Amino acid sequence: MSILTRGQASDPAVEYVAGIDGEVVMGAFNYDSTLKVDFDDRVLAHIQIVIGAKLRRGESFYFSWRDDDSVGDGRTTVWLHPALPLVYKYYGGRMPRINPAWIQVLTDSANSSGGLQLLPEPEVQEAVGHST
Repeated sequence: MSILTRGQASDPAVEYVAGIDGEVVMGAFNYDSTLKVDFDDRVLAHIQIVIGAKLRRGESFYFSWRDDDSVGDGRTTVWLHPALPLVYKYYGGRMPRINPAWIQVLTDSANSSGGLQLLPEPEVQEAVGHST
């Protein structure tokens, strides 16, 4: 029998408004049917890209985040492996805008010995055109 633990992540990366008209849209990360954690849809989209890239290459790694006060205000770390099922449940109807700089920050974290840490989103850099 599996134990379902429901919680919310509270990293600074999820403490902003990502929905339409100021509405925060929460998605869920389900790990091996034993853990369900709610993340903002925008955060979920970014970690899905990073986790998917690593798992497609057959890489195993840690994924860590800070828990919300409502579930103890601690940290949770899971070991991700290509053979373990993951489910990403989005509650919003639209795909969030992807920030390539955030993907890079999260990818660099995932490739470190500490594994993927949920880090704050860097500001989106405007593309600067170069004239020749």
